[in-house]
Amino acid sequence: MVWAAASRMRPYLRRTPLFRVEVDGRPLVLKLEHQQLTGSFKLRGALNALLAGDRPRRVVTASGGNHGLGVATAARLLGVPAEVYVPTTVPDGKARRIEATGATLVRHGDRYAEAAAAAVLAASGEGVRYVPAYDDPEVVVGQGTVAAEVVADLPEVDTVAVAAGGGGLAAGTVLAVGPERTVVAAEPVGCASLGHALEAGEPVDAPVNSVASSALGATRVGDHPFAVLGSAENLRSALVEDARLLAARDRLWEEFRIAAEPAAAVPFAAWLDGDVPGRLPCVVVCGANTDWAPA
Repeated sequence: MVWAAASRMRPYLRRTPLFRVEVDGRPLVLKLEHQQLTGSFKLRGALNALLAGDRPRRVVTASGGNHGLGVATAARLLGVPAEVYVPTTVPDGKARRIEATGATLVRHGDRYAEAAAAAVLAASGEGVRYVPAYDDPEVVVGQGTVAAEVVADLPEVDTVAVAAGGGGLAAGTVLAVGPERTVVAAEPVGCASLGHALEAGEPVDAPVNSVASSALGATRVGDHPFAVLGSAENLRSALVEDARLLAARDRLWEEFRIAAEPAAAVPFAAWLDGDVPGRLPCVVVCGANTDWAPA
């Protein structure tokens, strides 16, 4: 499934590079997915969702920012009108970029869940495709193409660490790398929908309180991602304090001039904390859509 998705999306995507580095005397591979079109991996899931079925007349979605930009860009590439619902807390940098694609931006509610509920209502009607941010099989498979590129380009990688919000990227990574490699799903302590779901044995509502909540602010992990993640024996969960993820973000800039957004620094923070095993682990730097300065 993942490889078929990679094939059909190839004409539209950048194949983002791998960067082999040494940090604190330890080898590490960085997957520079923040260099993707739109500055985030989210374009992959959106494109796959639109390419996998009949072309819709109109696309509607809800997003904390990155997914909305991915859907808006995918729709523009395919010539389909798009409407993106975002919470009122969306960062200006993400809102500006969504509007620049030509999509209609609708601000609604303080949380992602409120924006999503309004978007679902707006998506009723024949020929309209609602593209969820993560709870959709085609979106999950599309996100898995990030890790598929990692293992194809550098088979020696034995662990892939990703940020987890609603679980789409983590689930796609599990599907892509197979059982012989470890997947680490890293989350902020205050924004850990996957961690709460794994503890409960099912998706449950979780608090959202983190500097990374604009990208990782799902109140509940998706049912489709959890169907993969809940039974994955090669999955590890890692939690990171906000101060640690901000320090990791700043270190990516200071050492490598990588201007990652806070959410994208979470797996690197988990690696720095010793929560990512492997002889040659890969950390996915998944997005850079924010306006920021080092702390």
